[in-house]
Amino acid sequence: MSTTVLVIDDDPKITQLLRRALSMEGYTVHTASSGAEGLEEARASEPDLVILDILMPVIDGLEVCRRLRAVGDTPILLLTAKDEVADRVEGLDSGADDYVVKPFSLDELLARVRALLRRREPAVGESLRFLDLSLHTGTRTAHRGSREISLSTTEFELLHYFVRHPRRVLSREAILNAVWSAQFDHPTNVVEVYIGYLRAKLEAADESRLIHTVRGAGYVLKEA
Repeated sequence: MSTTVLVIDDDPKITQLLRRALSMEGYTVHTASSGAEGLEEARASEPDLVILDILMPVIDGLEVCRRLRAVGDTPILLLTAKDEVADRVEGLDSGADDYVVKPFSLDELLARVRALLRRREPAVGESLRFLDLSLHTGTRTAHRGSREISLSTTEFELLHYFVRHPRRVLSREAILNAVWSAQFDHPTNVVEVYIGYLRAKLEAADESRLIHTVRGAGYVLKEA
């Protein structure tokens, strides 16, 4: 079955460019020219990945991102003309998995699409456990005790990295390299943002903290 990519952008030149490039890579491509149309198309086509422009009228890309994330974990790649750190963090806070700044390199965008889709590929089933936390890579599920934890694609990859390296201090740079295979060209708070997401979900039922900050060094998965 072909992999489906949904492109949501109100610039017809961008949508035509991406439709052509993604089709040549073998993807089935759907497009939408507004946030409302994009949400409708996402419900209809159930894409494997969404490429989403931020600056759109009425319903902007950040709101579309929040609504998509509220109902599923489809990887979302943001296109943004805003190159300020705060803008990129806002995009990640909205639930995006990655972003590309306009004007972008088509080769870089395609590489990031491939990286996000690789995370979705079924893996040979492997069960990992740390204290009352368990992960299964085949089903990409996580539990804290008997409580199932709903994780986005990137959140699962980050937690998986921690569970594979328990009680070891992991630097911010090591986490970036392991979880985000495409490098960021500018300073980014993406690690801090996603650590916050994980802590909120892992501690949602007042459980003890598992991911701890080591000031000046990074983060570690360990007992409270």
